[in-house]
Amino acid sequence: MAFVIAGLGNPGREYEETRHNAGRMAVKLLAKQEDFGELVFNKTGNALVSKGAIAGENATLVLPETMMNLSGKSVALFVKGSRAAEKLLVVHDDLDLPLGTIKMVFGRGSGGHKGVESIMRALKTKNFARIRIGISAAGKKNQAKKISGEEKVIKHVIGKWKPSEAAALKKALEKAAEAARLFIADGVSAATMFANTR
Repeated sequence: MAFVIAGLGNPGREYEETRHNAGRMAVKLLAKQEDFGELVFNKTGNALVSKGAIAGENATLVLPETMMNLSGKSVALFVKGSRAAEKLLVVHDDLDLPLGTIKMVFGRGSGGHKGVESIMRALKTKNFARIRIGISAAGKKNQAKKISGEEKVIKHVIGKWKPSEAAALKKALEKAAEAARLFIADGVSAATMFANTR
C-alpha cells in the first residue's frame, strides 16, 4: 500500500500564490526535492498526480484540482478504506497558526477547515496524518493573530503572499516537506516530534 500525500489548495493560476494554497506549495516542493517528475492530470481523480519513492517506500503525491471544499472527492480515489487512510498525509494551510510554524496532528478534528472536513466525510474517518501550515500574522506569545469576520477571513485566506512573508513561508514549506519525508521514512511519531518542535 503506497503512501499518499495530498496538498490542498484551489486550482487555477489566480490562486497559485495565495495563502490557501500553502499545502499545495509544500507538496510541489517535495515533488521537486525528490525528483518526482511532473504532476500529471488524472481525469478520474480530478487531481494532479505523481508517483515515485521516498525513503524506499512507494508514494503518490496528489494535488486535487477541485475547489478546496471538495478535496475529499479527489483524495478518496487514492485512499481505499480506513487502513489505507493511516498512510495518508494531508498538507494544508491553517489560520490558527502563525506564519513560519507548522504542526503535525493525527486523528484530530478538522478545526473548521473545509478541505479537511471534505476528506473526513469522503473517507468516513479522521484517522490520518495532517501537516498544518500557519498562514496568520504572529501575535502575542507566538500565537496566531485572530482575524474576525467571515469577509476578512476569506480575504486573508485567498490573498496573495506578501514579499515580507517570503522568508518565513520558505522556512515553513521546507520544514513541511521534511516532515512529510520523515512520516514516510520513520513514521508518524518521529515526524510529529520534528514538525512540532520550534
